[in-house]
Amino acid sequence: MLQNSTKDVTPPTDSDPARLPGTPAAAAPAIVRLTGAVASLGGRPVLRGVDLSVRPGEVVALLGANGSGKSTTVKSVIGAVPLERGGLELFGTPYAKFRQWHRIGYVPQRTTAAGGVPATVREVVSTGRLPQHRLLPFRRKDREAVDRALDAVGMLDRARDGVADLSGGQQQRVLIARALVGSPDLLIMDEPMAGVDAASQQVLADTLRSEVARGAAVLLVLHELGPLEPLIDRVVLLRDGCVAHDGPPVPNTGLHALPGHDHVHPHADDHHLTSTGLTGTGLTTTPRRPA
Repeated sequence: MLQNSTKDVTPPTDSDPARLPGTPAAAAPAIVRLTGAVASLGGRPVLRGVDLSVRPGEVVALLGANGSGKSTTVKSVIGAVPLERGGLELFGTPYAKFRQWHRIGYVPQRTTAAGGVPATVREVVSTGRLPQHRLLPFRRKDREAVDRALDAVGMLDRARDGVADLSGGQQQRVLIARALVGSPDLLIMDEPMAGVDAASQQVLADTLRSEVARGAAVLLVLHELGPLEPLIDRVVLLRDGCVAHDGPPVPNTGLHALPGHDHVHPHADDHHLTSTGLTGTGLTTTPRRPA
């Protein structure tokens, strides 16, 4: 039996009351509940019994070294990596029965998916509204939502440009806007800050703050906390496919002070994920300043 001897977390209970405005996220039922997740890539075990919960309005950051299982965890949540063992519930519904995918916005890691698309920035972002009205024509509120999402990532002035003409970082921002445009209840973002300049990082932080204020939850894989640090409710540290720590960010310290943390930085043997496109980056963090 796989065991996670380094885990530093008290599992949430299913008897928690429904969340009321102004109450902590911990009081609300989980909208993501991953239990005992076991998954492999290319025959190599990557997740070794991961437990993860995310509640309404909560911002959870997944941190860890390359190959620790961060991206595989979020891909398991959206069903892109099947679980060999364990369970997954989304919004209280078992994964096999879940159909409300319009409630989830997803931004993949350093994707090049948009690079060869013969479409404009506006057209790509507009696809994020399709699950909400299927075959109905676009309405004014849809166009306004696209404008707001593009403005939030600093790309409104490039709305008519071809996506193929953008830099990799700009394409990443377009995909972030596509995830935001549907006003999802859950945002899952894998390295959303990659390729985004400091000004746009702050815009993204402000946008996520607004999303959380309206009740959305956010699950992030991060290279560093950066300007998102004040928004983070919980840090989940993965090590060798196991949860080494699950709790609030530690004030006034880097992640080296977290329980279960040894040395989460790139290593030469992280090449094993290269062929699957899941290579990550090292982990750094900005020390929290006293209030």
